[in-house]
Amino acid sequence: MPKYVDPETRRRDVVDALFRVAVRDGLQRASLRAVADEAGLNIGSLRHYFASQQELMNFAMQSMLDRLGSRLIQRVEQIGELRRHPRTEQLRLAADLLAELLPLDERRRAEVTVFLDFNAAARTNPDFGDLSRRTAAGARELVRRVLVRLAEAGTLRTGLDIDVEVERLTALLDGLGLSAVLHPDIVSAGTCVTVLRAHLDDLSSPVAPPRSAP
Repeated sequence: MPKYVDPETRRRDVVDALFRVAVRDGLQRASLRAVADEAGLNIGSLRHYFASQQELMNFAMQSMLDRLGSRLIQRVEQIGELRRHPRTEQLRLAADLLAELLPLDERRRAEVTVFLDFNAAARTNPDFGDLSRRTAAGARELVRRVLVRLAEAGTLRTGLDIDVEVERLTALLDGLGLSAVLHPDIVSAGTCVTVLRAHLDDLSSPVAPPRSAP
């Protein structure tokens, strides 16, 4: 009797293989045959799950977003009500949450690499356009929610234009991610965290000096 293989498990294995090929050779070179070889499958088996490289790339990108979304939800649940944390802790928690978008370890480096390659392909391939736009909108929505929660907790300076700050912080995350993937010897994981925390500190309200004794 042939061995049963769970389709979702096989798809995840294939996506993991695709990530390894994409990080090593680039997403555009991650052909069905290259991914099949990496996953230890024959090309016919892979075509049973994905009809084309385009379908595989879309599935990989969506899988990456699903994984990221699950981690973000877990972090948000762990944080709970932001107001109950001290001001400095609020900023640290916000930075740690946003750092899920940065290539700070092997897993996140693979995700950011696939993200960059996918969006580069989307520039000239309209079949990738919708997912690329939804990804960009999702990143901005995450940044907005973080900033709004900090503002509601009284941690941000008053008078900030949230719309402008969303774009500034999103651009910072994009720039750090790109630089850290392309030039990890120049922009390290530690540098990414330091810059992100410094930016949030700059947005925060000044700490009121302690009252002197009467």
